[in-house]
Amino acid sequence: MKQMMVCCCTVLVMKAACSRHHALLQKSGSAEHVKEEHERLLQYSQRSCCNEDGLSSAVSALTHISSPPGAAEQEILRLMWKSVEKMRCFRKRSMFPFLGFLITFLLFFNLYMDDGYVLEAEKRQLGETLMHPGNSERDVHTFRDLSNFSGTINVTYRYLAGIPLPRKKYLTIGLSSVKRKKGNYLLETIKSIFDQSSYEELKEIVVVVHLADFDLAWCENLVQEITRKFAHHIIAGRLLVIQAPEEYYPSLDGLKRNYNDPEDRVRFRSKQNVDYAFLLNFCTNLSHFYMMLEDDVRCSRNFLTGLKKVITSREGSYWVMLEFSKLGYIGKLYHSRDLPRLAHFLLMFYQEMPCDWLLIHFRGLLAQKDVIRFKPSLFQHMGYYSSYKGAENKLKDDDFEEDSIDIPDNPPASLYTNINVFENYDATKAYSTVDEYFWGKPPCTGDFFLIIFNKSTKISRIKIVTGTEDRQQDVLHHGALEVGQKSVDTKQGRQCTSYITLGEFKGGSIEVTNVDHKIGFDIECVRLVVTASQREWLIIRTISLWTTQPVSQFIN
Repeated sequence: MKQMMVCCCTVLVMKAACSRHHALLQKSGSAEHVKEEHERLLQYSQRSCCNEDGLSSAVSALTHISSPPGAAEQEILRLMWKSVEKMRCFRKRSMFPFLGFLITFLLFFNLYMDDGYVLEAEKRQLGETLMHPGNSERDVHTFRDLSNFSGTINVTYRYLAGIPLPRKKYLTIGLSSVKRKKGNYLLETIKSIFDQSSYEELKEIVVVVHLADFDLAWCENLVQEITRKFAHHIIAGRLLVIQAPEEYYPSLDGLKRNYNDPEDRVRFRSKQNVDYAFLLNFCTNLSHFYMMLEDDVRCSRNFLTGLKKVITSREGSYWVMLEFSKLGYIGKLYHSRDLPRLAHFLLMFYQEMPCDWLLIHFRGLLAQKDVIRFKPSLFQHMGYYSSYKGAENKLKDDDFEEDSIDIPDNPPASLYTNINVFENYDATKAYSTVDEYFWGKPPCTGDFFLIIFNKSTKISRIKIVTGTEDRQQDVLHHGALEVGQKSVDTKQGRQCTSYITLGEFKGGSIEVTNVDHKIGFDIECVRLVVTASQREWLIIRTISLWTTQPVSQFIN
């Protein structure tokens, strides 16, 4: 570095010498003499350019090769020698600090450029993945390889009420709340969670409330209300209230105006993504599962028992997100191990689109292609005014039921039908608790829909619903419900040899309770029989069966 600086100074001086000498020779000498002197000067400059004393040598050369100077030229040479001496002193004093500064600058610049290119590459590739979600295997591979998202985001949270307990719970319920222009439903939501849970269920849950508003006075007043009403839950470690400080938030100004949303709405939904990211990040190690709720919902009774029944039924199968409501961010269940990646994902694309859209993309990137939603819904939206500008929001989930014990636990079974199936609306979709259905062409008298259990089962309740809200004519107009026993293998598969009729369909549906008390045997088959032909197609929307297994097995 030192040599390079000396070399640069030498080149400048020699350039001046060359120009001056060339002018003098042109005045006083022949062309041949001019050429010889010019070449000699260039050779001298090459020898002396990058030596320790190259600069002074260059000045000496200027003196040596010039014609006898006049008074003005002597003064110029004197000043140049003086400058050279000053530069030598300055060079000795300032070289090491300058080199230190330059090295530090280059290191930071290199790191900045590397990080910038990596981040932009990640966002570009992930953005392409979001736009083309078709190849799930490639997408999940790309997403997993782009970054190590297994670590939490480095945020120092404020604990406004409660502290985490060392023992992991079964379920964390996360709520993010901001100040609304009209209405506030947070306290009602917290109350519903605790009131609708049994004492045994309360031992397995922790509720985390993220007060994500930057109005600290509002947050303080709300914390006082929460502490006053739910003190015993805070003391027991079942309720935590936190806040991520504003300084950890990315810029909320100059955001992308995607989807032609107004600027204030873009700011609202972008901040909401960050709110949820920080909430998910905090909850990573609190429990085995995480449930996302909004701050204006009502819960069904014993919802945790319902969740456990569903989770138990999905053991051995892959899933990323299970849904227990059809609305917004309500009732979305995750493995806690996926929370760091989801938090990073929301933070990376916070200004691109609303949170519920990002949740769909995240699910697809981790190779869960289809929605897995269960009925009845366990959570109902109750807020009338939205957190955005206080706008009216009358959305309701028509699949919600107050009693989550009502979730059926259809035993493992094989399904058969001789009704012509339309496209891929096969028989298994009517028996699944997921939001799907069977759809067949017009049935004839004697057609059947048969369920054969893997092993005989005690059934307490059976409910079958046909048709949908959109296709109310595609119901079973005339049919009967039968249960059977003594199954045998036939050429057509296993069949029960003895059936008892439990009832007739009315208005396209049938429900029978206390089944185990009405018959004297364990059931091996459930059969739906068409008793009269119809011109309309047939949709079997749900087949719900409840066994007599004790509820306690799902709580412990």
